[in-house]
Amino acid sequence: MRIGSSAGRLFTAGAVCAALLAGSGGAVAVAAPAQRSAAAPAAPAGSYARLHTLADLAARRLATADLVAAAKYGTDSPVDDPAREQQVLDDVARQARELGADPGATVRIFRDQIEANKVVQRALHRRWDADPSQAPGPGERPDLAEVRKEINRVNGELVRGIADSPAARAAASCRGLVGVGALQVRQDRKLDLLHTVALERALRSVCAA
Repeated sequence: MRIGSSAGRLFTAGAVCAALLAGSGGAVAVAAPAQRSAAAPAAPAGSYARLHTLADLAARRLATADLVAAAKYGTDSPVDDPAREQQVLDDVARQARELGADPGATVRIFRDQIEANKVVQRALHRRWDADPSQAPGPGERPDLAEVRKEINRVNGELVRGIADSPAARAAASCRGLVGVGALQVRQDRKLDLLHTVALERALRSVCAA
């Protein structure tokens, strides 16, 4: 599987920022882009930590995709589940309003979480179709209801992370810092190529600009 151009841009930007971080003794330093929108503010203190948290939560949520794929494989439960997806979006929008956060931005970010999860599910189903010996057997399928409880727990943490980071997500340096965070998460969690690409998909709408 080849990393798409958007993934390449994200992780290339992250690599540049990582080099800057290394050269500055760990302090966040981001090179000014050639053309910066006049409306885009500078990143406030603590932006990297907040954006890294969002990247790590996205990866935690993405880890459940393997379990969802295993629970659904060989059953009549499709990868696409519009009713469940709308339930998730309605729930996170409600949580965002309760926290005084932007429900529109929250829903946009969660749409990407859902699509990233499905990237992994579809890829695993294709892999198991091609090699049934790798597929989970009937007695190895996780309980989907239990998996969704974990997803709901991570969803709540991610909503709070989004609510805590509006300034960081609106800053001109957001994409570069998200790239650094994603690279760190990829390394810490030892993500394979499939989950790396899916993580890029999950983070697509984190930055407001």
